[in-house]
Amino acid sequence: MSYAVKELFFTLQGEGGQTGRAAVFCRFTGCNLWNGREKDRERSACVFCDTDFVGVDGPGGGRFKTAVELARTIRNCWDQRASGGEPLVVLTGGEPGLQVDGSLLRELKLEGFETAIETNGTLALPPGLDWVTVSPKPGLPLEVTEGSELKLVFPQSDPSMAPSQFNHLKFEHFYLQPMDGPEQGKNLHAAVDYCQRFPQWRLSLQTHKMIGLP
Repeated sequence: MSYAVKELFFTLQGEGGQTGRAAVFCRFTGCNLWNGREKDRERSACVFCDTDFVGVDGPGGGRFKTAVELARTIRNCWDQRASGGEPLVVLTGGEPGLQVDGSLLRELKLEGFETAIETNGTLALPPGLDWVTVSPKPGLPLEVTEGSELKLVFPQSDPSMAPSQFNHLKFEHFYLQPMDGPEQGKNLHAAVDYCQRFPQWRLSLQTHKMIGLP
């Protein structure tokens, strides 16, 4: 299987339970919920997506013919100054579940990486991932109902996206992430209030945006 990657870069994880951890981000091209084109955003299942995942023209992006080639390129993205601890790669998108397979996970393990994925949860995932983050989208059933963390953009008008709809799922952590945009401050206060009233949920902020990291 070949792989289409929008961009590869070394940074710090900015969200969720691994916030602040050094990681290589591998952003795959494509998504099953939106084609990434603004003219089609309002008709998509993910109107608040803030990521460019179209094409292979980002830094480090390209088409990789084999899992070996992509895994080695990811290894080369790891900052050579980093020592100690297990290297982490975050497989994201778009929707990485369209491309991530067992072959790639095996090669990443051989390169010494711990593997994390950020998915909308609508597609089944291959076994062997170390950290699974699911971000549900309105009106879509989840194929992935357990994992490391569930991260919910908050608040949303769709009743099916109320945090209480996900309490029964088998995730280790539950995070609310205030919806970005013109009412971000109001949404932040609403998320703080909810987490205080329902401590099963924790607050997740996009710290990479706050400090100017990609």
